[in-house]
Amino acid sequence: MLKLPPPIWTLIYILLSAALSWWLGWPKLPGLPLPPLGIALVAIAFVSPVWAFILFRREDTEIEPTSPTNRKPVTSGPYRFTRNPMYLGLVLLALGIAVWVGAWPMLIAPVAVFATANWVHIPFEEAKMRRQFGAAYDDYVTRVRRWV
Repeated sequence: MLKLPPPIWTLIYILLSAALSWWLGWPKLPGLPLPPLGIALVAIAFVSPVWAFILFRREDTEIEPTSPTNRKPVTSGPYRFTRNPMYLGLVLLALGIAVWVGAWPMLIAPVAVFATANWVHIPFEEAKMRRQFGAAYDDYVTRVRRWV
């Protein structure tokens, strides 16, 4: 699963959820869809990943988590509130689309994005950061939560 980047997994989960929704006739959940809330979540989903991307470029370090080494850890900006602002953005994006569409099978996508990030991608990245930055990374982990 590490060979495909998380945005590709997010797209796959959204497309599979949409296909299942279509196959089931777009079954709605009571109270959904909520297009204004869905659109707001989709828009908000881009804030922390874009901010993080800009910080990585400004700090002149690698954004690619499978890079053999990173020049330095980024702990400012959205990384003061969550260790994974890019993954958080992907989960919010999938959730926003699900709320916007309103079909209950679409809610599978944000859960799948969260699960894949939380139990596949993040542990790999945290182990790499811990090996590379040791106590400094451990200190950061004690100060900042994995999600929010």
